[in-house]
Amino acid sequence: MPMTCLAIQLEGAFHVGNLVLRELPLGELAPHHVRVAIRAASLNFRDLLMVRGVYNPKQPTPLIPCSDGAGEVLAVGANVRAFKVGDRVTTCFFQDFCSGEATREKMSTSLGGPIQGTLRTVCDFLETGLVHTPSYLTDGEAATLPCAALTAWNALVEQGNVKPGQTILLQGTGGVSIAALQIARELLGAQVILLSRSAEKLRLASAYRLLGAIDTGATPDWSKAARALTPGGRGVDHVVDVGGADTLQQSIRALRPGGTVSVIGVLSGAKTELQLTPMLMQNLRLQGVLVGTREMQLRMNAAYTSAAIKPIISQQFSLAEARQAFAALALGAHFGKVVIRVDA
Repeated sequence: MPMTCLAIQLEGAFHVGNLVLRELPLGELAPHHVRVAIRAASLNFRDLLMVRGVYNPKQPTPLIPCSDGAGEVLAVGANVRAFKVGDRVTTCFFQDFCSGEATREKMSTSLGGPIQGTLRTVCDFLETGLVHTPSYLTDGEAATLPCAALTAWNALVEQGNVKPGQTILLQGTGGVSIAALQIARELLGAQVILLSRSAEKLRLASAYRLLGAIDTGATPDWSKAARALTPGGRGVDHVVDVGGADTLQQSIRALRPGGTVSVIGVLSGAKTELQLTPMLMQNLRLQGVLVGTREMQLRMNAAYTSAAIKPIISQQFSLAEARQAFAALALGAHFGKVVIRVDA
């Protein structure tokens, strides 16, 4: 059993340049914990915001970033029953939020802040903070699921109750949007309108037989263009809003009466002035979605397995290339997920 692990650690001030590779000691394995050899981790925009000090400026450092990981069980604590040595496992974003209503206590158990994250070769997790990896997925593919895919699943399935034939509007081609595209098309039978400033990304997404693709650079009033693509111009049923401040008002304008906006990101900022009259007059629903529970993740994994959905990986980096991986995420050129091969 290794007594140390290699980890990427944020030290000192918040800045990607302060991510350093360290050898860290491993403590004694606790009774309800599982020791996992991490093979792959994936990056979320939250991880970048955390390292930059935007997500939680009060987060203590040193901090091991990232909440998404997949690997193999090395050892189990004396009270662990759900896992055994050799099992392939994937992390849960919340380490102790299995089911039920959200509470402050449950939602304070997120990996990558405040709990030390997955960007290390070996890590101990609560038994409640892991699920078995679907056998048909690689560790890199499985590592994309805990945050991005589960957020999309929660927005569209658990809370959104999207039906076949309904129209979903997705913004960009990052991890959540591409997961939502796959869920909408391959599982739900929904129609998708996709926004992007990149003609190449819209071309790649066309393989999913989009209802419409809108170049937001050429069409800044994309809410009007999206409504025009729906039957009779009635508007879309559901928007997965990753932009936040600069996109939310147009997301609302794109909806049909009774439609829903799932707010899952703040790529363009967290503060905006919101016009409430359309919300009231058109009976709209605005819901915040922060990942999901362990039970939701199990349901999602079962659905993914039944349809053999393969998550899309855009770029892969080694553990030593963590700074380059964060820079690639910040650049925003990815189509799908950015993955770090911890075992490379």
